[in-house]
Amino acid sequence: MFSRIVMNSAAIERSIERLAMEILERNQGVENLAIVGIHTGGVFMAARLHEKITAHEDNEVPTASLDITLYRDDWSLISQNPIVRKTNIEFSVEDKDVVLVDDVIFTGRTIRAAMDAIMDYGRPRSIQLAVLVDRQGRELPIQPDYTGVCIRADASERVDVLLSEERKGDEVVIDKK
Repeated sequence: MFSRIVMNSAAIERSIERLAMEILERNQGVENLAIVGIHTGGVFMAARLHEKITAHEDNEVPTASLDITLYRDDWSLISQNPIVRKTNIEFSVEDKDVVLVDDVIFTGRTIRAAMDAIMDYGRPRSIQLAVLVDRQGRELPIQPDYTGVCIRADASERVDVLLSEERKGDEVVIDKK
């Protein structure tokens, strides 16, 4: 297997800083903002964005984690015993500007499932999408509002966001099968 590094730790840090500033600018602060990370990589990204936004605004932003396993349209194809993680939304999403956060967007199916899951908690004023990597190849008409980096990868390639919360160091890697 061949791997190439697309982003190193410094590039990831710069992208997260930029994403945080773009979110603040678009939403004119944090008054109505909530951040929801999609398990697993999106939860880590959401925590980092929360940290940056809180540091800039000196104001707490509600943050949550969301498991979309049972909302996926392909969960029965993935496994007969899917791993269901905990959804932790301890605030009302009613009339909030919810920023969904994921590490990579590809087909759009994960985001569609996440929007369905969020709607089970209420009706937000808006749902925005922040991703570290947009790898193209959408099957659904879903586009991120905030993107760290946009790359093209073949169907035979895998894009992995490797974060220090799960390993040593941060990298975005394309693996060629």
